[in-house]
Amino acid sequence: MAPAATDPAVRAPAGRAAGGPGIAPAPGEDSKADRAYRAILEGIQQGRFAPGSRLVLAQLAAELDMSVVPVREAIRRLQHDDLVSYERNVGATVVGVNPQEYQYTMETLALVEGFSTAQCAPLVTAEELDRARAINARMRALLAAGFDPVEFTALNKEFHSTLFEHHQNPHILDLVHRGWNRLTALRSSTFAHVPARARDSVDEHDALLDLIAAGAPFAEIEAAARRHRTNTLDAYMATMAAPSAS
Repeated sequence: MAPAATDPAVRAPAGRAAGGPGIAPAPGEDSKADRAYRAILEGIQQGRFAPGSRLVLAQLAAELDMSVVPVREAIRRLQHDDLVSYERNVGATVVGVNPQEYQYTMETLALVEGFSTAQCAPLVTAEELDRARAINARMRALLAAGFDPVEFTALNKEFHSTLFEHHQNPHILDLVHRGWNRLTALRSSTFAHVPARARDSVDEHDALLDLIAAGAPFAEIEAAARRHRTNTLDAYMATMAAPSAS
């Protein structure tokens, strides 16, 4: 999503900054810009900075006890991630919830998660498979005990991270993380809108783990992982298109 106007102070950088979204900084490289980025991103994800809210550099710098310079760099990164837009005479604002943006993000995640899961499948250890199965069991138990969509979403992210987080091409992993960040900013939990999808999701997790454990071909694992994400998108879009949806 391109900003309406571009100010030199907020222009998105051409390259990726060290410690940007999805790439953990090396020890000792956790800069003030990294901390500002995480703080503002968390504020967006938790709703403290609502869609349309202005992000005032001086105010944020005071809250974070740092100069304006690292905050400006953090805003640049968030603009690059399409979470913040810049408009002349208005400044930086949090991007609002856009159903089409949600669809585009989910479709992109389906592609990159599908590829990353299949690419990393031969490298997933027996211990990581056991960990993923344990996470999925917790997700199933959560359904039985009383559904909490936010906790379910956090476990869902942890499940998928277990399958490719430690074996991934860092450029692809960066795309996955940026998609997750954008998705979280758009919707705190898709499962809050389509709770019935949660049970099918854990069943699909089991099937995906069985494919990985059996050493299934790349194409089969990629298709299953991609379909897993698009099934959630389809369920959400169908719910939003229903006459009773607000």
